Amino acid sequence: MSLLESLQNFWESTGVYRLINSLDAATWQTLLMLVIVCALVYLAIVKGFEPLLLLPIAIGMLLTNLPGGGLFHSEYWFLSDFPHLNELLNLGYAADFFEGMSLEQVELFVEAHKGLVEGLSVESLGVIQGDKFIAFSEIYSFTMEEGQIVSSYTNFNYIFQHGGLLDLLYIGVKTGIYPCIIFIGIGAMTDFTPLISNPKSLLIGAGAQLGVFVAFAGALMSGVFSPVEAASIGIIGGADGPTAITVAKTLAPTLLGAIAIAAYSYMALIPLIQPPVMKLLTTEKERKIKMTALRKVSTVEKIIFPILVTIVVGLIVPDALVLIGCLMLGNILNVCGVTGRLSGTAQNGLMNTVTIFLGISVGATATASAFLNGKTLLIIVLGLTAFMISTIGGLLTAKIMNKLTGGKINPLIGSAGVSAVPMAARVAQREGQKADPSNFLLMHAMGPNVAGVIGSAVAAGVLLACFR
Repeated sequence: MSLLESLQNFWESTGVYRLINSLDAATWQTLLMLVIVCALVYLAIVKGFEPLLLLPIAIGMLLTNLPGGGLFHSEYWFLSDFPHLNELLNLGYAADFFEGMSLEQVELFVEAHKGLVEGLSVESLGVIQGDKFIAFSEIYSFTMEEGQIVSSYTNFNYIFQHGGLLDLLYIGVKTGIYPCIIFIGIGAMTDFTPLISNPKSLLIGAGAQLGVFVAFAGALMSGVFSPVEAASIGIIGGADGPTAITVAKTLAPTLLGAIAIAAYSYMALIPLIQPPVMKLLTTEKERKIKMTALRKVSTVEKIIFPILVTIVVGLIVPDALVLIGCLMLGNILNVCGVTGRLSGTAQNGLMNTVTIFLGISVGATATASAFLNGKTLLIIVLGLTAFMISTIGGLLTAKIMNKLTGGKINPLIGSAGVSAVPMAARVAQREGQKADPSNFLLMHAMGPNVAGVIGSAVAAGVLLACFR
C-alpha cells in the first residue's frame, strides 16, 4: 500500500470525513446534539445544576454522537420486534439463516424475496456496520412459539466480544445494577430520623406521587406512547433519577436517554421550578408557621425502621423490593453502629464510581436518531408537568394536614414530598425563612423528602407490576 493510499484510508476513517461526506439530516442532527452537549456541560459546571450526574451524562452523549467512535451501538440494545423474521420463518427459513452472510449476499436475498415479504429490507434482517452485515441472530437469542418469535434476549457474549466501551458499561444499566447500588449509597447518606419521628410525613410523600399517575395518563391519552412507554414517562414525576432509569430500562429502553435527562434536569432545576408553585398555593400566614421540635429517636427505632419498611413493601409491592431493599440496606449500614467502614464506602467510593458509570452509559443512549424527535420533546413537556403536579400534590396534602392539626404544619414542607433528597427540603427551608427569618423547616421537610424516596420506589413497583 502506497503512502498516498494510507493517507486516503486515514482521511476516510476520520469523523470529519464522515460528516462532510454525508451532509444529510443525520449530519445536522449530530451537530445539534453536540450543541446540546455543550449546553448541558455549561449547566453542570457554570450553573451547578446536578453536576455529579449531569456532567457524566453530557460526556456520554458526546462520546456516542461523535461519528466513527464505535463506543456504543444502540442497535445492540434497542431492537423491539422482528416481524420480517417471522414472515421468513413462515417461508421456511431458520432464525439463524442470515448468520455469517456477507452484505452482498443479504442484498441479493432481499432483492429476490421483496415480492414475498412486505417491507423486507436489509435493515429488517440485521445491522449494517460499514461494509459488514451482522444478522440479528448473532446479537439476540430468540424465544419462539409455533414458528413465531415471541421475545428476544441480548446475547451478552456477542457484546463482550464486539461491543465498545460504553456497550460494556451499559450492561450495568440493562441489568439494573447501577440504580440499585446508587440506592445503597443514598440509603447510607439519608437520615430517616425526621420520618420516624413524624410518621405522618409518609402521607405527604404519598401525595407527592400524584404527578406520576397524572403524567402517565397524559402520555397514554396523547396517543403517541404505548402503555409501557407512558408508565416510564410518568415516573419522572417522582423526581428520582435511579428509579426513573430502573423503570425505563425495563419497560421502554429506547426512551431511556430522554427520560433520564429529563428526570435529572428537573431535579437540578428544583430551586427554579418549585418556589413559584409554593407561593401560588400557600399564603404568607401559612409560610410563617413555625413547627415544634421533633422528638428524639432511639437507635433501636432507627434499626427497626429499615427492616420493617423492607418487609412491608416486599409483602405488598414485591416489584419495588429491589430498590427499597437496597435503600434500606444502605441506611442500616449507617445507623447500626458496627459497619462504619461499609457505610463510608457506600457513601463515597462506591457511590461515586457507579455515578460515573451510570451517567456516561445513560448519556450514550441519547444518540441523535433516538433523542431528536417529537417523542423526546413531548417527554420533556410531560416530565415538567409531572414534576409540577407532584409538587402541587405534596403541597395540597400538607395544607389538608395543616387544617386537620389546627395549623401546626407548615404547608411548605409538602413541596419536599418529591424524591429529590435533600435539595427539595432545602428549598422548603429557604422559602420558609424568606417569610420569617427565624423559621427553621429543614428537619421537618426532610421527613416528607425521604418519604418521597420510598413513595417513588413504591410507585415504580406498582407500574412494573402492572406493565412488565
